[in-house]
Amino acid sequence: MVASATIGVFDSGVGGLSVLHHIRRTLPEARLIYVADSAHVPYGDKPAAYIEQRSHALARFLISQGADALVIACNTATAVAAASLRAQFSLPIIGMEPAVKPAVAVSKSGVVGVLATTGTLESARFAALLERYGEEVEIITQGCPGLVEQVEQGDLHGAKTRELITRYTAPLLARGADTLILGCTHYPFLAPLIRELVGSEITLVDTGAAVARQLQRRLPVERICRATDEVDATAQVQIYTSGDIAQAQPTLAKLWHEPAKLRGLPSQYC
Repeated sequence: MVASATIGVFDSGVGGLSVLHHIRRTLPEARLIYVADSAHVPYGDKPAAYIEQRSHALARFLISQGADALVIACNTATAVAAASLRAQFSLPIIGMEPAVKPAVAVSKSGVVGVLATTGTLESARFAALLERYGEEVEIITQGCPGLVEQVEQGDLHGAKTRELITRYTAPLLARGADTLILGCTHYPFLAPLIRELVGSEITLVDTGAAVARQLQRRLPVERICRATDEVDATAQVQIYTSGDIAQAQPTLAKLWHEPAKLRGLPSQYC
């Protein structure tokens, strides 16, 4: 039996697990290696050079573990580092970007709100998306300081998280937005609470499923095999953190609903 593909995925923290869920469903036989760079979270308020340095360090680690493809499960890291990563490494590298195109397609009011980190909203990549699709609808952006940290702490429903979501969505709804883009991979974990606070008539859009499909298309055909042996789920999914393992473990249990041992990222990559 040919070995299934090994997919390396990284994010500034645990948010990219939302993308990992989609990859798991799309490529259930794949070996998945995920790095939560929680010692450096969030990326959204960091200088570009810092984000690029961290992205290259994590990419080197994942490649050293046998990754056949990389997924940058972070909008900010994609905007800052995808080009340089692709220039340095020859394997398929799939990035993230706010789902402006599908949001524009589903909006009935012609007003689309974007919830994202400051780093994503200020990137040239996002500016290009606005220029491409901004003539079709009104696109309103909203930076969301603090939301990433709430997800990192596993606080998906608490009073502070509710207050932040209400504060950030209110001006978008007041302007008539009927579609909200979840422009950070941490935010899909807040989707149930966002839905509760904004109402069922508002469409929420994220890109995790599209990224998983793109990954499947980019993998060499011979690496997408159908395993015939029983596979140990804990061996197939390896999750690393650059942060404190004891602190991260309870959050991991909330966000990842399969057996997985949390490991410390080797110090040379931290």
